[in-house]
Amino acid sequence: MTTDTLADPPSRSVSAPAAASQLKGGYFLTHETDPLQMFISEEWNEEQRMMARMVKDFCVREIQQPFFQRGRELDVSLEADKAEVVALLEKAGELGLCGISIPEAYGGMGLDFNTGLLFSESIAGGYSFATTLGAQTSIGSLPIVYYGTEAQKAKYLPGIASGRLKAAYALTEPTAGSDANAGKTRATPSEDGSHYLLNGQKIWITNGGIADIFIVFAKIEEDEELSAFIVEKAFGGIVVGREEKKMGIKGSSTVQLFFENCPVPAENLLAGRGEGFKMALNILNTGRIKLAAGGVGGGKMSLTKSVEYARERKQFGRSIGEFGAIKQKLAEMAMRTFALEAALYRTGYNIDRKREELLKQGVSESEAKLRAVREFAIECSILKVQGAELACYATDEAMQVHGGMGYAAETGLEMGYRDARITRIYEGTNEINRLLAIVELSKRTVQTRELNLVASGKKIPSKALKSLLPFVSAQKGSPERQLVQGIKDAFLLISGSAARKLRKQMGEEQEIILHLSDILAEAYLTESVWLKIRKLEQMEGASREKLAIQRQMMQLYLYEARARVEKAATDAVNSFATGGEKRSLRLLLSRILPRYEYNPRSLRRNIADYVLEQGGYCF
Repeated sequence: MTTDTLADPPSRSVSAPAAASQLKGGYFLTHETDPLQMFISEEWNEEQRMMARMVKDFCVREIQQPFFQRGRELDVSLEADKAEVVALLEKAGELGLCGISIPEAYGGMGLDFNTGLLFSESIAGGYSFATTLGAQTSIGSLPIVYYGTEAQKAKYLPGIASGRLKAAYALTEPTAGSDANAGKTRATPSEDGSHYLLNGQKIWITNGGIADIFIVFAKIEEDEELSAFIVEKAFGGIVVGREEKKMGIKGSSTVQLFFENCPVPAENLLAGRGEGFKMALNILNTGRIKLAAGGVGGGKMSLTKSVEYARERKQFGRSIGEFGAIKQKLAEMAMRTFALEAALYRTGYNIDRKREELLKQGVSESEAKLRAVREFAIECSILKVQGAELACYATDEAMQVHGGMGYAAETGLEMGYRDARITRIYEGTNEINRLLAIVELSKRTVQTRELNLVASGKKIPSKALKSLLPFVSAQKGSPERQLVQGIKDAFLLISGSAARKLRKQMGEEQEIILHLSDILAEAYLTESVWLKIRKLEQMEGASREKLAIQRQMMQLYLYEARARVEKAATDAVNSFATGGEKRSLRLLLSRILPRYEYNPRSLRRNIADYVLEQGGYCF
């Protein structure tokens, strides 16, 4: 490991092409990343910034302002409101917002993946309409973009991109939620092979009540694996259930679908027979990271609303923003949003670079997009969890800053609070995604051998014990480098020890896996926010005042992350180790995780004072 300090020499503010070793999911655990291989949000070009402003303006003009005028949220159980949602989707289509991921050849914008994440962040201000538009632009259309034949793309994508065709994704069933392949919907081929008859039930279908086409997953005859079909509502044999009564996202259609001998032309089979389960997993990876982008957008919006209120609300002769308890909330929202944003666009950039790498190898455009996202499935699951947690946390804290006014419907905060709660459930619950991150990491270590975590983990005990010897010099590098590496080492040490101890029973010990997943997530986020600061320090023209606050947000995140890692690591060790093994692991952990001492009160006050002065999230 090379020695460095937090402040590196100045260099050009351009992202260097990512080395091949960095374009593999999970490699952050065993490989170092050059800050120049990191994309940060300060590098958006003017065209991308204009797109983001257009989307935000659309949310204010078409959703937020009408909400305040109407005095209530949209509710699709009311026919008039459902018609308004349909009109909104068509307006979005006129602006090109329904086709962000659809190639230009089919009427879309053809945005690269990272810019698509910026779109998902920007649409967060649309409240429940963000779910409607998100389904249209992601799970409702990407199966055709990635897997469709030329004829299927030409037939359906232009209509989806324009908003003329509303799209939905029908996977979940009463007995098949997280275990998607357990679905019972069946597709029976006709004797002449011209069509299939679909029979079954789907639940929790976003956009289901307004959709013209559905991506439906079913098993052909007695197949073990799902297949996927493009199903038009006009085919008949589809009964659309009533709109579900939900806690939140009331302006987003959610229904059950019943297929009763629904005839589907054979040419509407997507990809090949039995390819649906793999397709579903790949599309969900895309949805997961886009949900994380929405969490970043929600965090920024919640902080800005909180700052605006804290500046104007007076209590005891002072604005409430002057009180330490409020400053702590503002600083935490800013810091968590800043850290997640760093990890989000780091991942999106890597996905784009992986796609470019695959294209140069002769892989087709659709396959390159698919494989690029699939490569970073571990990171997508991590980000989904962190984005959902941020969305829920930030809206809750914004309500608390507003006090009684936050609880009142007129501010829109209680609506945002209810809308945010679903993010921890859909696209795979947070618990499922925490497990998936470890399962995928294990596959790449044991089955495909793409990652050599075992070899890296074996070096840790000797490295930690050497640090106990008086003649061994202190660890090299900045305190941040030491802590980031320490978190990675803690994961490798404990995951390896648990796997050796529990062997085949490891898969049943979900509590331990969840602890490991939390450490894995902190390894990725701490490194991401640290790399972002290092890159900012090398960029020309950066504001010294703002950079000082950004550095303090990084320090606060690392300070808090260390405590979370220590807790998760201790809980994991106490859950499987006993006797001397437990004592040894605790000793090693104490050497692996270096102290990282800062005054959290001072950091939070400085961050809060800055966002109060700037009027909201300004990073």
